Amino acid sequence: MSGPHDDGRPGRPAPPRGGRTGPALRSLGLVTAAGALLLVGLLSVWVGTRGIPFTATWNVLWNPDGSETSVIIHDYRIPRTILGALVGTALGLSGALMQALTRNPLADPGMLGVNLGASAGVVVAIAFFGIAAPLGYVWFALAGAAAASLGVYLLGSSGRKLASPERLVVAGAAVTAVLYAFNWAVLLLNPRAFDQFRFWTVGSLAGRSHDIVLMALPFIGTGLLLALVLAPSLNALAMGDQMGRALGVNVGRTRALGAAAVMLLCGAATAAAGPIGFVGLAVPHVARFVVGPDQRWVFAYSMLLAPVLLLGADVLGRVLGAPGEVQVGIVTAFLGAPLFIALCRRRKLVML
Repeated sequence: MSGPHDDGRPGRPAPPRGGRTGPALRSLGLVTAAGALLLVGLLSVWVGTRGIPFTATWNVLWNPDGSETSVIIHDYRIPRTILGALVGTALGLSGALMQALTRNPLADPGMLGVNLGASAGVVVAIAFFGIAAPLGYVWFALAGAAAASLGVYLLGSSGRKLASPERLVVAGAAVTAVLYAFNWAVLLLNPRAFDQFRFWTVGSLAGRSHDIVLMALPFIGTGLLLALVLAPSLNALAMGDQMGRALGVNVGRTRALGAAAVMLLCGAATAAAGPIGFVGLAVPHVARFVVGPDQRWVFAYSMLLAPVLLLGADVLGRVLGAPGEVQVGIVTAFLGAPLFIALCRRRKLVML
């Protein structure tokens, strides 16, 4: 059965109800992904630039004693690991949500101007307010991401038409171009701000404290709940707006709430760790390859597989860069790009 487009033309076939695997296997896959996340989380706590035996790591993990090893584990590595899990979950889920909202398999969270909006906030904080600490400019980044997302949505819904996927993409491209020009105009005229900004823009989990984790948690939690509530409506919209309305979906409200969820998820993640690419783009494709087009399963898998990728890349960066480290944003680019190319070569991208 085909769902018609808004203009009455026949639409693409409705997505199959089932995935590539049955419910039992998909549930087992979720358990396996959760186990992989737990394992990579333990590796993130154990492995670092300072070599600590696993037995010592395990002991102070449960029995902090105020020693130097305990301080390293509890004040540096645990917050870094928790933040990596939160950021990975946010990026994976926001990527899947963005691809479902726009019905574009190449969409990523930055398409709504979130990344450039956060970058503009950091540029303003550093260049005009002299703020250099991550906890100081993270609020500017979040405000910039929110302002950019709101601007994209208002621009995409201007006039008498609703914010269709095509209009949102065009509006996002326009806002991104303006913010990109603003950022580099300010940075090129302010070398001091450029020196500080370049360390944030590469994307890193290093040096993040419990305070930043607590800052990001409520925004990511709210965005996560919004996205999960919208999953059934997005399944209906996959058959076209007209069919979605026939099934009782409020198209405008769904897109507005979806854009808000992307802003909360990607905005908080980018504010906390800097722009990290390919996670939100590649992971949803892996999820759909395993479970099919049902957004409920795609969202669940993306929430688990993305932090596995991000924390794994962070651990790999510490190992490859020893005695220093390679920032996680660089490692995810090297890991995510070949993974995405392999998926493209193995099968055609699913049209959403």
